[in-house]
Amino acid sequence: MSDGIDARPPGWFWIVGALALLWELFGVAMYLMHVGVIPDSGEMSEAERSLMESSPTWVTGLFAIGVFAGALGVLGLLLRKRWARPLLLLSLLAVVLQFGGWLLVTDAIAVIGPSVFAMPAVIVLVAILLAWLAAVGVRRGWLA
Repeated sequence: MSDGIDARPPGWFWIVGALALLWELFGVAMYLMHVGVIPDSGEMSEAERSLMESSPTWVTGLFAIGVFAGALGVLGLLLRKRWARPLLLLSLLAVVLQFGGWLLVTDAIAVIGPSVFAMPAVIVLVAILLAWLAAVGVRRGWLA
């Protein structure tokens, strides 16, 4: 393991980074659909639409912070910049608060059922892994 800032990340780092960037850009698109910037072509039941529209503003704000900080953080990873780490930590914090708040202050569980936990769990897990990857990158000198 090299402690130099010129340490080159392994090949898998670039593959994971590219996939993560696609993931984050998908999240940005979902946010833009949520706020109406991009038309949503998906079909929702009336209860699901009502649930989405009743989401508190602060949850939507956390959604924005989560996806935009995540996208910029992953871009930072690919550019091998140390500032990727705090952005990915911010993204992780935002998604945890967003989904925690959304599940606690809305009727999401009643409207969607137990499957409501699946996607938030995957999103939080990916955010944890990306924050961990940034920490490893800083420790191993991949990010300067």
